[in-house]
Amino acid sequence: MDHAITTKGLNRALLARQMLLAREKRPALGVVERLVGLQAQQARPPFVGLWSRLDAFRREELLKLLTSRKVVRATLMRATLHLMSAKDYVAFRPALQPMLSLGTTSVLRDRAKDLDLDAIVAAARETLARRPGAFAEIRRSLVESFPNGDERAMGYAVRTSLPLVTIPDDSTWGFRADSSFGLAESWIGKPLSNREQTESLVLRYLEAFGPATAADVKTWSGLQGAQPVLDSLRPKLLVLRDERKRELFDLPQARRPEEDTPAPPRFIAAFDNLILSHTDRSRIVPAEHRPRIVTKNLQVLPTFLVDGFVAGTWGSKISRNIATLTISPFARLAKPVKADLSGEAEKLIRFMEPEAKKFEVEFA
Repeated sequence: MDHAITTKGLNRALLARQMLLAREKRPALGVVERLVGLQAQQARPPFVGLWSRLDAFRREELLKLLTSRKVVRATLMRATLHLMSAKDYVAFRPALQPMLSLGTTSVLRDRAKDLDLDAIVAAARETLARRPGAFAEIRRSLVESFPNGDERAMGYAVRTSLPLVTIPDDSTWGFRADSSFGLAESWIGKPLSNREQTESLVLRYLEAFGPATAADVKTWSGLQGAQPVLDSLRPKLLVLRDERKRELFDLPQARRPEEDTPAPPRFIAAFDNLILSHTDRSRIVPAEHRPRIVTKNLQVLPTFLVDGFVAGTWGSKISRNIATLTISPFARLAKPVKADLSGEAEKLIRFMEPEAKKFEVEFA
């Protein structure tokens, strides 16, 4: 018999697995693996994501993992940049290739028709085998080899077809905007897995984001055909029904706290997968607020949680050695909530701008 679960129950399950009910004392590498990667379109948000989840997290810990090649930044789920442990990248990158290939065709459309993809990828591999390079350099080399090719289309096809990683540098948050890319197997020092590991990837998703539907798996990963995978795993899984009677799958022993479990205020990084990993985001974002956290150019704003749900956005700036974090609530906040948010915000701005001389928190 299926078990029932409420929206608030789904919320508390998600927060527990995302380490947002209480900060945890554990190595950052284990957290990157537990979360099956951190969205990293921009360089700084993964650091904020770990700060919100870990007790006494230091920026240097993640930088060391990147430079020691234990964590890599690469095009992965949803064809977007993520941080993932090198171990998980080796295991799961091949399972994501069908999604990446389909995305290439979908994005490029008619521009992909005349591309000799095998030849283009081989040329890019040869170029990058000599040394890593920024994508502007890679595209220029492709134009030299394929003068009639669409420069941007060829670059995008290489990004999604050739396993690449972004090479960290001495920037504050590990990567410049024009970071160099290198061949993943050369950087990691291991070949990618030759075993199909889609089932393992789905199970890891459920562990970090469940209970979830087949549509949720697709939303998080971009993978097609999640339902047959879940059906094959059904004997190992717990099946639940939400308030709309939809079928959700979960690991039987996964954490599902009582829905009245206290949830402290938390600041969530821009593009955090907490916000992006379900088709129906109501377990974390009230429907009326969803349009307010995604901009017209698809930027996902940093948010904050009150009682476990998104209650506003935040931003930071530094000017004349004064670092300011601005909190923009969607509705009026009670004084105790504002006090708790202010305390958390001051710690966050100090983490983000350690060189500032003065720190301020303000409400918009």
